[in-house]
Amino acid sequence: MTPRSARSLVAIAIVFASIGAGFWLHALWTTTRGPVALATPPLNTADALQAAFVTVAERVRPAVVHIGTVQVARARRPSASPGPFADDPLLKEFFDQFFGPRSPGNRGEFHQPGLGSGVIVDSRGYVLTNFHVIKGADEITVKMADKREYTGQVVGTDPKTDLAVVRFQPDRDLTIATLGNSDALRVGEWAIAIGNPFGLDQTVTVGVISATGRSDVGVATYENFIQTDASINPGNSGGPLLNLKGEVIGINTAIFSQSGGSIGIGFAIPINMVKRVVDQLVDKGKVVRGWLGVSLQPLSPELAESLGVPDKQGAVVGSTMAGSPAASAGLQQNDVILAYDKTPVESSQHFQRLTAETKVGSKVVVQVLRKKQKLDITVTVAESPDEGPRRPPAAPKS
Repeated sequence: MTPRSARSLVAIAIVFASIGAGFWLHALWTTTRGPVALATPPLNTADALQAAFVTVAERVRPAVVHIGTVQVARARRPSASPGPFADDPLLKEFFDQFFGPRSPGNRGEFHQPGLGSGVIVDSRGYVLTNFHVIKGADEITVKMADKREYTGQVVGTDPKTDLAVVRFQPDRDLTIATLGNSDALRVGEWAIAIGNPFGLDQTVTVGVISATGRSDVGVATYENFIQTDASINPGNSGGPLLNLKGEVIGINTAIFSQSGGSIGIGFAIPINMVKRVVDQLVDKGKVVRGWLGVSLQPLSPELAESLGVPDKQGAVVGSTMAGSPAASAGLQQNDVILAYDKTPVESSQHFQRLTAETKVGSKVVVQVLRKKQKLDITVTVAESPDEGPRRPPAAPKS
């Protein structure tokens, strides 16, 4: 054997030895580590979205309550019997339906039931709902998700935003809803409504944020509604509108409908507006708002052109009340209010909300356009004179 052949055989032996060692090491590593686990396939978008909806429903439904009301109406009924057949057992139900049950202690008293929704916002038993849900109620019942019932008492109301706070005395720990930030909402985001439409407790519906800043709906004095296509029906009023985090972003209040049922146009009060109102209702039983004493008119395209308003946004001063902050500061008829405390004014409704939300006693610079010249006018905000006490008597009526 030549030296060259010997070197070749040595090289081949080394290669095979290396391969064998590799197989041995691989077997040893596999045995020590155990079988290789297969990767879990990630959730697809539909499954993840469904899981988010389920999580929100499970987390928030215990904080949503059924508000039942009874309004006692006393009507004058005839002193004589409704007719010769009123005592006939076959006709008694008919007469009772239209004249009310006849008894020695009944003087034409009728009980009118009502229903709505609410959401628990404080561990002390404070429930947020709509003013129109409890308006005129003589009795209020708060029914929980687990069917427990409590007597409710009105803490305070604010008809101008259609909000009210009701309180009951809890006998155990409560699930409290988390309040979000409605200013961060974007059109197209998911929206979830929970409530009691037509008395169907704990109903969950899903849609999107269709629009924000809706006014001129005709529901309340101060309107800045969130519009949603999440199904809202009679009985949903006062219930929460939620985002995918399970945060309350609005209080469902009204629908646009020609039939009385949902057609995909619902309105909710933004939760940031609600926070300002609720804090005052709990602390004072009423809402204190800023006031300038100015009557406004909408800035139509024709009026904007005649007054020389370039971007057609603002609020036109129709008149000022004598002795009001606006009159004392020098605001005049046909002044176009362009900015309020450096915030551009979009419309007369927008200016009204900005003024109402200002702390009483604050000095604010109002920029106006007068005879096509811009002026800065400093105004001292006063308390709205028509804001009276909204706290009811200490004990609920029965």
